[in-house]
Amino acid sequence: MLVVGQIGKPHGIRGEVLVTVRTDDPEARFAVGAVFTTEVPRDRRVSAGPASAVPGVPYQVPEKLTLESSRWHQGKVIAQFEDVYDRNVAETLRGVFLQVDSADIAAPDDPDEFNDHQLIGLSVVDPEGVELGTVDRIDHAPASDLIVLKKAAGGTALIPFVSAMVPTVDLAGGRVVVDLPEGLLDL
Repeated sequence: MLVVGQIGKPHGIRGEVLVTVRTDDPEARFAVGAVFTTEVPRDRRVSAGPASAVPGVPYQVPEKLTLESSRWHQGKVIAQFEDVYDRNVAETLRGVFLQVDSADIAAPDDPDEFNDHQLIGLSVVDPEGVELGTVDRIDHAPASDLIVLKKAAGGTALIPFVSAMVPTVDLAGGRVVVDLPEGLLDL
């Protein structure tokens, strides 16, 4: 499963919520009718709170949420999900991760583009083949995407995902070759 968004605070009183987008194709992922598998954060799994869609019955976050409408607001999606029409119910969704099955996501047409899930777990090596660690995740920053490297010696480092520093991505070989300036991994 791939996380494509995380629900934030309610927006208004009719059940809409702000969603922080975590996908490189938000228009496709957040199209009306999209169905998401939900994951409740660990610290919130004990109780769903006092909100209720049916009077007297505590609201439980459903396993799936269907997007009824969406619009953009200050870099986030304002989403309305089916059966969430109340601010109190929307509040119980705060922090919930929205996921899609990675098998449902087509590979990019451009050979120099990759979906995040294709890169996670790949070995990261220098031009001589020395292993530096593995790809922990991809962060999407305004200037460029960043490879979050889980270093073999412990800790993490950020590597700008630009062709000058990442000349080769070998999906079949399970590795990413990086050519980094001296000291970048020490930051």
